[in-house]
Amino acid sequence: MPQLESVKKIWGHAPHNAFTDLIRFRERWWCVFREAEGHDLPGGTVRVLTSETGVVWESAATLVEGGIDLRDPKLSVTPDGRLMLVMGGCIYDEDGEYLIRAPRVSFSEDGHAWSAPRRVLSEDHWLWRVTWHDGRAYSLSKLGEGDEPRRGFLYSSVDGIEWDWIAEFKLDGVSETTLRFLPDGEMVALVRPGYIGTSRPPYREWSFCETADRIGGPNFIRLPDGSLWGSGRLFTADGPRTVLARMTTSSYEPVLTLPSGGDTSYAGMVWHDDLLWMSYYSSHEGGTNVYLAKVRL
Repeated sequence: MPQLESVKKIWGHAPHNAFTDLIRFRERWWCVFREAEGHDLPGGTVRVLTSETGVVWESAATLVEGGIDLRDPKLSVTPDGRLMLVMGGCIYDEDGEYLIRAPRVSFSEDGHAWSAPRRVLSEDHWLWRVTWHDGRAYSLSKLGEGDEPRRGFLYSSVDGIEWDWIAEFKLDGVSETTLRFLPDGEMVALVRPGYIGTSRPPYREWSFCETADRIGGPNFIRLPDGSLWGSGRLFTADGPRTVLARMTTSSYEPVLTLPSGGDTSYAGMVWHDDLLWMSYYSSHEGGTNVYLAKVRL
């Protein structure tokens, strides 16, 4: 069974620090998340942290766009060796009521200097996480909120700016989605609120199964031994918790609960030095803070 080696709060300076991601780039750690006054309040900005060892963290950059609430930043490395950020960009009226959104992308050569957030796709889209495979970026956009039926559209891109439609995920409540690839080219999707999908090139036809648990902020990783491990928010008898789950292409089994509670989840996952490193956020210690956990599998 997985064992929690350590967990440490690495950031808590804003009233609400949330929606994390984690990556290794140029032999350093990089962690991103949203800073704001609250979970559903406008005015979010994106903070980029960096660390050489994962022990001491420092701020590397802050991304701001006037009048736009930047949310849910996710990191990837482009084929030409740059860091890429994908974010949701939401607009609110003067009373703080949500109006519309569109995805943003930003790029960096060194993690410190970033291009201005650039809008991609049309309004109401939200590219949630980007995964690169064989020189192309793939992402599922969740389209529509509230009373409108939500739809999921799979896109690909060669540059992260111009996106080509591939297929629609026809799932009830389709939302945040992480995509990964198996060595034979099969694509696997972990979809909120609780689906696992698989598809082979050209990724137009999909097979889905439902998971036993509802998943918020889904992420998963394939380890060198071929095993799949997932993470997300699990609603327990004691309230929401961030969990690590043993995963296959047809199952998701929570096996470890991280120190967490209240407003929590949205983990970044990296395999490094025979440990699973996980960034996540939680409000179990009062404030809504960012944490780094190391898990031995």
